[in-house]
Amino acid sequence: MAVSKRKMFALLGAGAALTFPLEAMMVRAQDVAPVAATTPQMNIFQSVVLGVVQGLTEFLPISSTAHLKVVPVALGWGDPGVAFTAVIQLGSIAAVLWYFWGDLRQITTGALKAIAHKNYESNDFRMALGIVLGTLPILFFGLLIKKFIPDFDNSPLRSMAAIAIASIFMALLLGIAERIGNKKRNFEQLTLRDGILMGLAQALALIPGVSRSGSTLTAGLFMDLERATAARFSFLLGIPAITLAGLVELKDVLETGLGDAGLLPLVAGVISAAVFSYLAIAWLLRFLQTQSTWVFIWYRLAFGIAILGALFVKLIPNV
Repeated sequence: MAVSKRKMFALLGAGAALTFPLEAMMVRAQDVAPVAATTPQMNIFQSVVLGVVQGLTEFLPISSTAHLKVVPVALGWGDPGVAFTAVIQLGSIAAVLWYFWGDLRQITTGALKAIAHKNYESNDFRMALGIVLGTLPILFFGLLIKKFIPDFDNSPLRSMAAIAIASIFMALLLGIAERIGNKKRNFEQLTLRDGILMGLAQALALIPGVSRSGSTLTAGLFMDLERATAARFSFLLGIPAITLAGLVELKDVLETGLGDAGLLPLVAGVISAAVFSYLAIAWLLRFLQTQSTWVFIWYRLAFGIAILGALFVKLIPNV
């Protein structure tokens, strides 16, 4: 089923629209934001709590990166940083591999058989190719960030104000998708185009506050996918991206040393993230079979407005 021009323009224009408020915020943040604080000593309790936050928010369309920045800052722990965030994501990837192991095995074996028999119309082959192609955009833009913004950990794009703006914007975009999407296409009707467009949407999640699952779920609704189908494909599409991000940051951490984080707190955070990620995946898929995404839309609006309010009255720093 082809995507209508109206929905295509809305989907592809979302990323461009988001850059205007964020560019303005980057200029403002460079003027007023203090140097981002990092956690001086990440203990086991803090790591477990952040693992719970990671697990509950990685696969819900509310942005795990935003919550992993906002929650510890609000609690006075400081910003745990990009490296810690990416490493505990390994717990989330373990959970999604565990939950979707049967699907992954079917897609992989089916794709290999299709290649051997040159059956390129196979649904498993198209699904595997869609996941591969859908992963390329976030890898490409992720490498650009790594190369040209080496201090991304302290970038204005990770400021509290930028996160708030991204959360509000994506809430509004998800609301539009919820309203105009037909939500009729199921998992068997996924196409290669779906994988590519969802991959482009997934790349927006490099901006903290956007939410990888939120951007892909929004794209899926714009493309008339059922809510549960959009979420399921979003999870499968996210496996390579989350895995590579976690492994790259883990490599960097091992090369530079664990610093103040410590090995035991990192392990505790990964285990905590794995358990709560699994629970979140199972719950969300059941929830979206019968319910809409409005609860997440209203939550994201409230989340973003609350951050802006806290910044305005100087309850939290714009780090």
